[in-house]
Amino acid sequence: MLHHVEINVSNLEKSRNFYEFLLPYLGYELYQEWPKGFSYIKDQTYLVFVQTEMNHLEHSYHRGHTGLNHLAFHGESREQVDQLTLVLKERQVSILYKDRHPYAGGNQYYAVFFEDPDRVKLEVVAPI
Repeated sequence: MLHHVEINVSNLEKSRNFYEFLLPYLGYELYQEWPKGFSYIKDQTYLVFVQTEMNHLEHSYHRGHTGLNHLAFHGESREQVDQLTLVLKERQVSILYKDRHPYAGGNQYYAVFFEDPDRVKLEVVAPI
């Protein structure tokens, strides 16, 4: 089981606003918070978000570079994926692969793909 993932973010306030909506929707609870970061936990796994230091902000994240490509979360149902898709659109979050949504991962794969404020690709997958 994964223990935790730590992600540096370019704007802590924007990321906090985004993830404090998304993660509780997926069953995560606020775990820790401090002036330069916060974390959310579900079961024994937690996600940590930390403000990138000023001297490292000049190089932004891109999933095509070496390193993290995306994070995929388990959804509870197709209905949850559909509801999340609607809420993301209301929040003006771009849905990726719109022409193939919700089957962008294949005919047997029901998911929504989108990006966080730093353009980290995220996906929520319904059980088959």
